[in-house]
Amino acid sequence: MSSKETIWQGRSDAAEQGDTRRLFQVVRQEENGFGVGEPVLLGFACDAGVRRNKGRPGARKGPQAIRSMMAGLPAHDFDLLWDAGDVVCEGDALEDAQAVLGRRVAAVLAAGARPLILGGGHETAWGTFQGLARHLASRPADGSGKPLLILNLDAHFDLRSSRPGSSGTPFDQILEACRQRNTPVVYACFGVSRLGNTAGLYAHARELGTVFCEDTDLQERHLDSRLSDLDKLLAEAGDVYLTVDLDVLPASVAPGVSAPAPMGVPYSVIEALACRVKQSGKLRVADIVEINPDFDIDNHTARVAARLAWQLLAP
Repeated sequence: MSSKETIWQGRSDAAEQGDTRRLFQVVRQEENGFGVGEPVLLGFACDAGVRRNKGRPGARKGPQAIRSMMAGLPAHDFDLLWDAGDVVCEGDALEDAQAVLGRRVAAVLAAGARPLILGGGHETAWGTFQGLARHLASRPADGSGKPLLILNLDAHFDLRSSRPGSSGTPFDQILEACRQRNTPVVYACFGVSRLGNTAGLYAHARELGTVFCEDTDLQERHLDSRLSDLDKLLAEAGDVYLTVDLDVLPASVAPGVSAPAPMGVPYSVIEALACRVKQSGKLRVADIVEINPDFDIDNHTARVAARLAWQLLAP
């Protein structure tokens, strides 16, 4: 059976009144052919980065788990949704898989479409960035000099400087690449857990000029202040890359991750931040990473990831 037959299926309400379409009824499963402004899903089925970072493997199953929960969601304003398939990391060939992901992301962006990548561990980000960087380099310079904003909603900085790369190193790799290319960039990490990062990682984050906010300051009572902070970052940015690590959410909401959060940031706050980025008109690419279906409970994590994916891809 094809992936569409096994994953993209759901309840049909064709006998009811009005628009009863669900996403499985509007999905098109192709690796290309998408047009300007159209939403595109692309998976990165990979465990290599998590294994290298000594985490719990299982993230390779993430893209399909999220798709299966998206399939039955109401389509509402979606006329179509492209599923461009998965980039699969074989064994420990992480760098090769990230390069392939970068080429695929660049192709989606070149078509003028709106890509959302489903991971995989957070090593997905190094591949996503490679595609975005290739796309931005191909555009005529606008002369504004405004930096790329990378907004990471995450309990961890993922700024480890050890190599080879892993799910703990992507933003150190990205910032290193930006320095080498003289690319102006601002890295912001919202949701950082003080108990999930060593003092050494905090010091490294400060050395790199990271803008960060801890989970204790990202509860619902803080939302207006954090949206104001985000608005300032968005106003100063030229383009935005949004990356969401599901372990930023409380373990009760997202149990199916490599490193469940004992506190975490409420989903309502994460969704509000993500939607504010989308509304800015500057979002170029986004990814949702670190779901581990092996440890999920009744698809809780997959369902919350599917909701966030729907919000980011909706017209």
